[in-house]
Amino acid sequence: MKRISFVARVLTSAVACVLAGAAVQAAELQVLSAGAIEPGLKAAAAAFERQTHHTVKISFNTAPELKKRMESNPAVDVVIAPPAVIGEFAAASKLAETRANVGRVGMGVAVREGAPAPDISSAEALKRSVLAADSLVFNRASTGLYLEGLLRKMDVYAQVEGKTTRYPDGAAVMEHVIKGKGSEIGFGAITEILLYQNKGLKFAGPVPAEVQNYTAYTAAPLASGKQQELAQQFVSFLAGPVGKPLFVAAGVTD
Repeated sequence: MKRISFVARVLTSAVACVLAGAAVQAAELQVLSAGAIEPGLKAAAAAFERQTHHTVKISFNTAPELKKRMESNPAVDVVIAPPAVIGEFAAASKLAETRANVGRVGMGVAVREGAPAPDISSAEALKRSVLAADSLVFNRASTGLYLEGLLRKMDVYAQVEGKTTRYPDGAAVMEHVIKGKGSEIGFGAITEILLYQNKGLKFAGPVPAEVQNYTAYTAAPLASGKQQELAQQFVSFLAGPVGKPLFVAAGVTD
């Protein structure tokens, strides 16, 4: 009995050491990302956590806010942003060499549930729908900047500016549309619209192909990150055979 008890104690001690070692080896990865890819990134990060047993903490911001955050040299391991923004960070020697193209997101149209969907079958139909709407809602981030330029190009911005509401991010746009009234049209990244579908929001469809705009997103480790090896592993995972399909399923296309 004494020998069995001794062996049990040894085994228990060994298991405890293994578990302690595993706990020490587990790391926390800090990720700073643009918000439009949130659904796909959260799914991919969860898969990465299951596979590696590390933790991924993600902060989402618009592209302009990402630039502000990066100016303060935050304690971040990976940043995900449009290629032009990534290029700026690289030029400032803030990034390591590894890169991964996560995918791209198109612009969509949303209305609240129960409201009639606008005709967006062509660029001309979109123009008519915008002019006929009671109000327009879109953000001040990448999609909103493109839409403003498109409306100017269509020569209707001066006519609709007075009935336009702008927000810093897509989430505020969607919540506004859900609580809105009358003939109101919301615009935003398709991935953000899908997050609110069946929560009071209806996805009317993508903007017409001839005026569609896709925003691409690239992931890169920071040169100053504390988890260099793990950050590179995570970036590669996002574009790999496990991560990539999760982005596609969330509306982030190749």
